[in-house]
Amino acid sequence: MAKRTCQREAIRQVFAHAGSPLSAEDVLSLGRQHVEHLSLATVYRNLRMLVSEGEVRKLNHPELGPLYERANLSHHHHFHCRRCDRLYELAECALDVTGSTPDGFRTDEHEVFLYGICANCSTESPDTEPARQEPRPPTEPAERSPDVSME
Repeated sequence: MAKRTCQREAIRQVFAHAGSPLSAEDVLSLGRQHVEHLSLATVYRNLRMLVSEGEVRKLNHPELGPLYERANLSHHHHFHCRRCDRLYELAECALDVTGSTPDGFRTDEHEVFLYGICANCSTESPDTEPARQEPRPPTEPAERSPDVSME
């Protein structure tokens, strides 16, 4: 077991309060609120350790790259708002894995990312382009709305 360090504890605190997946840069920015001298190399080293210990799970977002979230969350998917660049957790799985997997194949796991415009951005003027907020703020799981197509 790795020794306890103030940097690792700061990173654990970041994940304890995160409401959505975080990039390594997000972890660095939020972690520096606890430990000013936290470096990106330390963040990556600790992320690898936390993933290998099963405390954090790594996601591979097709556009944002590697993201990390607590591993103890129930199975869920994500909605990526293309206007504000926020990632929202969806409370349930919309994919019928058994029906989607070809005969003879075995599915071990899956990740689904939905893309579109979040509720906050959809109420803003279409001409307004909100700047990406660094780091992405914690978000509550989004409820499935009837206007989100699952096709």
